[in-house]
Amino acid sequence: MVSIAVQLDTDRAAAQHRARPASTSCDDRLADGPWAMDALPTLPPPPAQYGPGSSDHDVAPPTTPVQTTIPERYRTASPAELDARVTAAKEALGERLVVLGHHYQRDEVIAHADVIGDSFQLARAARETAAEHVVFCGVHFMAETADLLSRPDQSVVLPNLAAGCSMADMADLDAVTACWEQLGAVLGRAPDAPGPDGRVGVVPVTYMNSSAALKAFCGEHGGIVCTSSNAAAVLEWAFERGERVLFFPDQHLGRNTAAALGVPLSSMPVWDPRRALGGHDGQTVRGARVLLWRGWCSVHQRFTSAQVDAARAADPGVTVVVHPECPAPVVDAADDSGSTEKILRLVQGAPAGTSFAIGTEINMVRRLADAHPDKTITCLDPVICPCSTMYRIHPGYLAWVLEALVAGEVVNRVEVPASVAGPARVALERMLEVAR
Repeated sequence: MVSIAVQLDTDRAAAQHRARPASTSCDDRLADGPWAMDALPTLPPPPAQYGPGSSDHDVAPPTTPVQTTIPERYRTASPAELDARVTAAKEALGERLVVLGHHYQRDEVIAHADVIGDSFQLARAARETAAEHVVFCGVHFMAETADLLSRPDQSVVLPNLAAGCSMADMADLDAVTACWEQLGAVLGRAPDAPGPDGRVGVVPVTYMNSSAALKAFCGEHGGIVCTSSNAAAVLEWAFERGERVLFFPDQHLGRNTAAALGVPLSSMPVWDPRRALGGHDGQTVRGARVLLWRGWCSVHQRFTSAQVDAARAADPGVTVVVHPECPAPVVDAADDSGSTEKILRLVQGAPAGTSFAIGTEINMVRRLADAHPDKTITCLDPVICPCSTMYRIHPGYLAWVLEALVAGEVVNRVEVPASVAGPARVALERMLEVAR
């Protein structure tokens, strides 16, 4: 567990940008089909929301992919009809197809996944599959990663192009490049240039939840990609090579992981891309061990240490497990933290009668509860919404892309430009090598 006793100013500031306040219910629009959003590129207020249940403060940038409205027959079909159509299309495509499903997907999509996992597991699956078509039921950065790791003759399809990630959008290439240039000015040399001891000034580390362009940035500057399941190994790799790490876009995963490795909080300033030198002076930047980008997951940002206290008050014997994208006080208060796959293993390995309160996306928590009726499994936040962008993947979109493949047409293909793909693969392969 991470032992952090101080209140984090950055968390107080970020709290102003959390998802809508807790209430007795989630966004009423979640009852609508996601295609209701396709015809609404802007929603007042604010413009360009990510979808029902998303934070009112997470505004999608103009570059966010949009989804054109799919044919009416997919929008009006019953759940049973869509299930039958997806099943028939998969049978017709046979071994030419693999469907990858992230743990946070809705049940009716997961039911058709050939491989279910977290972003790291699905990245491996994309690299190892022989299928001609990879249909990725996740979000945009995951589909980009699958394209980077798959063969040129394979197509990667995202059923709904509007399934993005607000965290990934909190860091873009222009902002990271500007940060890099400022770091070089403070250090007096290129950040990736070696110093007297042979280590570089800064190693860039990007979370998997980032664009291919940022993965390419890391590949070009001696950096690497990480996931929540291998972040510790990746940071150790980076510390061996550099005096400090620039970690983006999720400050919480970076802070929790580095703290568990013994890095003091005082050596982990938060870099605010809207301010010169990230809001710090040169001495603070030079003395940093980890520079944390000001970004977060709106789902995991909702969890609080007060919720942990409430869970323990309701059930003194409860085991609290949270995702490392949660704020540090929540991770500190929990019994354990880890990736979605680690949470899954902890639940599976626990004896009957164990009680869990879990801090991660609600679809996964509910699925765990259904799969383990001999255990009591609840979500720390009883009214948390599904990940609003994962929610954009719906059986209607899955049926649409699969039936198009049966007809010989590839729709919603995600392709990373060659100029970006090369260096991005370098960073990804470094990650896969570290994680062996």
